[in-house]
Amino acid sequence: MILVIPADDFYHLYRLFRKIVLIVMMIDIDLLLACGASYKKVSKGEIIFWEGSIASFYHQLVEGKVKWCSVDDEGKEYIHYIVQAGECFGELPLFDNEPFAATAVAEEDSLILRLHRSNFQHLLKENAEIHFSFSKLLAERLRFKFLLLKELSCYSPEHRITTLINYLKKNNKNYCPKCHKLLLTRQQIANMTGLRVETVIRAMKDMEERQMLTIEKGKVYC
Repeated sequence: MILVIPADDFYHLYRLFRKIVLIVMMIDIDLLLACGASYKKVSKGEIIFWEGSIASFYHQLVEGKVKWCSVDDEGKEYIHYIVQAGECFGELPLFDNEPFAATAVAEEDSLILRLHRSNFQHLLKENAEIHFSFSKLLAERLRFKFLLLKELSCYSPEHRITTLINYLKKNNKNYCPKCHKLLLTRQQIANMTGLRVETVIRAMKDMEERQMLTIEKGKVYC
């Protein structure tokens, strides 16, 4: 069950939080709220929307982490993207009127802003700069998919992992630039690269021996 939280309560708490940690939002929170957005709190493991379902809202992650994934007939999960605070997810149907292309699951307790699709489309019509930002975002995500498809079809596990890490570092995604820690588990890396988790563990150990990364207490630094 997804719990609906009064907007005012969470907004005041989040404004205090933003004074401590600066997060760049895809769309400014004040603007979203002015357009009628509301907050929702979801618990770790909860489904936010299912692949194939109809999209009625724009989703923007305020706090927490969300995975955008697909599961095949054998139950194997493939992660398309790990969403961080400030990013949107599930936006494709708002542009092509098709169902959701993947399932969104909360990786940890999270806070989300939702804006009805009609209000979202009106917001884009009234704000050309935001509309252009979404065009850029869609292009970036499409380029990332091309990158992963090339890796899946052509290269070794070490090459796939290295390419993913380099992409994350370059774009400051799921990576801490201050401590150089990779903010993904071995299982998440496996699900993003089409590898078995055992293969990822073995490959990363080999990469450590070649001084391509460092592993300390189970954490990966690169």
